[in-house]
Amino acid sequence: MVRLTDSEKAEVVSLWSKVDEKIIGSEALGRLLVIYPWTQRFFEHFGDLSTADAIMKNPRVQAHGEKVLSSFGEGLNHLGDLKGTFAQLSELHCDELHVDPENFKLLGNILVVVLARHYGKEFTLEVQAAYQKFVAGMANALAHKYH
Repeated sequence: MVRLTDSEKAEVVSLWSKVDEKIIGSEALGRLLVIYPWTQRFFEHFGDLSTADAIMKNPRVQAHGEKVLSSFGEGLNHLGDLKGTFAQLSELHCDELHVDPENFKLLGNILVVVLARHYGKEFTLEVQAAYQKFVAGMANALAHKYH
């Protein structure tokens, strides 16, 4: 459960309404793969991940980034039950994909950086604080099924 004040929720939802999930999602996932190269092992089947440019232009990275960001958007609709909403996704990442749950935190923090980069002056300290709470809640929900 993410405990955002009414004001924080309004700020997060307002900015999210401007987010292009394909652009922001592909950049966030691409940056994760470049900045933390060990995360690439989960995406080896995506093809060329040999350079930052190859990663950022990789259509499979872009498509998966959009899918990931769509899940974040879904999370905004279920702030009171993120663990329940993402239980199956948590199980998949834990039991089948064996993703280190720390990667969810890394991705959340990168998402905050990408949002700040794209929305500049709109991404105030208050908005950042609200988004940090939100991405921490998402990371916690996605790590929930880990043993």
